[in-house]
Amino acid sequence: MGVNLDITEKLQNYINDFGLNLHPIQQEIIDYNKTLGDIKRMQIDPTQCHFLHLIIKVANIKNVLEIGTFTGLSALSISLALPDEGKLIALDKNEETNKIALDFFKKANQDHKIRTIIKPALESLQELKNNIFDMVFIDADKINYKEYYEKSLELLSKGGLIIIDNVLWHGEVADEKINDKFTTSIREFNKFVTKDKRVEQIIIPLGDGMTVCRVL
Repeated sequence: MGVNLDITEKLQNYINDFGLNLHPIQQEIIDYNKTLGDIKRMQIDPTQCHFLHLIIKVANIKNVLEIGTFTGLSALSISLALPDEGKLIALDKNEETNKIALDFFKKANQDHKIRTIIKPALESLQELKNNIFDMVFIDADKINYKEYYEKSLELLSKGGLIIIDNVLWHGEVADEKINDKFTTSIREFNKFVTKDKRVEQIIIPLGDGMTVCRVL
């Protein structure tokens, strides 16, 4: 019976050497985020960049909604994988980080594919209720994950994808001794999605954990 490997830094470097190369502007965003201190944790892991790229290509995704953009790494990763006529709407409430993200999008010649909306995501989702997307990527405030998820289901047709980040929450979701509001919220969200008969779902241990849901 196979077992999961512990991914050491040496092994991760080996994987990187034989996988997709990051776009120069993706790397520039990563390097910039390293200067931001603890807040850099809001960035997705490079392995997740590659995963998003592959799933968009394989599933022929053309229209994407992102909830939570930060400085733009996930949005850029999504946009780079989209066809030239593809579109991404990226939601975030932080005007300062959005300006930084927009600069990176322009440098990567991807700004024609990306539209950003700056306001609380639940307000934006209400305004987008008549739109249909092929995929939604959720990486925003964890307390509202269930609401984002429900609103996302309304914006997807059969076969559409919802991908949610941070579902393993540094591994703390599996530790019953940890019961702060964020861990508890993620834990309850995971239980809810697992029982949801509207989707089929798996958790992938990339980065801080990603749930991939397919609408039935």
